[in-house]
Amino acid sequence: MSRNDGPGPEVSTRLGYLLKHAQLRMNELNARALAPHGVNGRELAVLLALTGTEPASQQEAARRLGIDRTTMVALLDTLEDKGLVSRHPDAEDRRRNVVELTEAGRDTTEKATAASDEAERDFLAALDPRAARQLRAALRALVSGTQENDTE
Repeated sequence: MSRNDGPGPEVSTRLGYLLKHAQLRMNELNARALAPHGVNGRELAVLLALTGTEPASQQEAARRLGIDRTTMVALLDTLEDKGLVSRHPDAEDRRRNVVELTEAGRDTTEKATAASDEAERDFLAALDPRAARQLRAALRALVSGTQENDTE
């Protein structure tokens, strides 16, 4: 391998390099999969956070996703413009905005989730199923700061 074929093992074996490039590859696959559904990965995360729960406030949804309130408002504005969520004052606390998926939002969430799942399968195709589960468990442990056990 010549010096122009890549960064070389001094860089390409570093965890930061590997995580960054794995994330770039996953984002690329996911963006391509989600494009036909008119949402991106962040928007799908918001839709998923609102799925299967009773109506949530903007603040609750932001807290669940670990994003700041300003970012959540911008995401919800976009999703509302696309007709995927609706916001209205809470009947019990009018200072609180309740966010709910619309029928189009539920349909988009279902289809976009299936497409994203397929992108994840494509991304993990180089690994056998057990290694893919272990990778997910290891990444969850790194993100949460707690150790998880592989159930196999």
